[in-house]
Amino acid sequence: MQKVCVVTGGSAGIGQAVVERFATDGYRVFNLDLQSSDQGEFICCDVSQSAQVSAAIEQVKNTAGRIDCVVSNAGIHLSANLESTSEADFERLMGINVKGAFYLLKSILPIMRTQNSGAVILIGSDQSLVGKTNSFAYNLSKSALASMAKTTALDYAQYGIRANAVCPGTIETPLYHQAINRYCERSGADKEAVHAEEAALQPIGRIGQPEEVAALVAFLASDEARFITGSLQVIDGGYTAQ
Repeated sequence: MQKVCVVTGGSAGIGQAVVERFATDGYRVFNLDLQSSDQGEFICCDVSQSAQVSAAIEQVKNTAGRIDCVVSNAGIHLSANLESTSEADFERLMGINVKGAFYLLKSILPIMRTQNSGAVILIGSDQSLVGKTNSFAYNLSKSALASMAKTTALDYAQYGIRANAVCPGTIETPLYHQAINRYCERSGADKEAVHAEEAALQPIGRIGQPEEVAALVAFLASDEARFITGSLQVIDGGYTAQ
């Protein structure tokens, strides 16, 4: 039987790489995103809206009959300290990054529990483990996903369901380039110089690639990782080891 994977935010960046990797590995992949894409089987879905998430998962269940893996990847970034974070920006970021993951797992875990199997993978960040300046809300959201992975792993191990968080460092995605562009617009800095500085901050000496993160996600979904649950899997070029 063909395995089924659900990915949120699969139309660009890490999510797109994950969709492509699972499709290559033979999965039937459903991409829940607002941005239309020919990656996987696309379902338009705003993950911050519980009704839309429930409807999308019901559609997957009715179409595919099962869900073997879910990758909660949809998220947005915000550069701001606590005082600079508006209430509206805070609500929007938490709505997508945290509530979106909550709504997703709330809809999928009953299906996996009935199957007595499933792999849950939350895309966290190096900020799931360490703090960074001007990153109050984003850091908070990624720390919440780390907690969600641990508690879900403990609560659902008895049903054959594993839950882990993948915690990427600086990865070259559209989100990364948008953040660099915004910084350069504010500061007048040269983009190539900023990109080089970011690479130099990584002990391994370069920025990570989405395909590298996707490879780790695919491993965690596989039977080779069947004894791994409740973990925070860092993929950051050594950044958090410093």
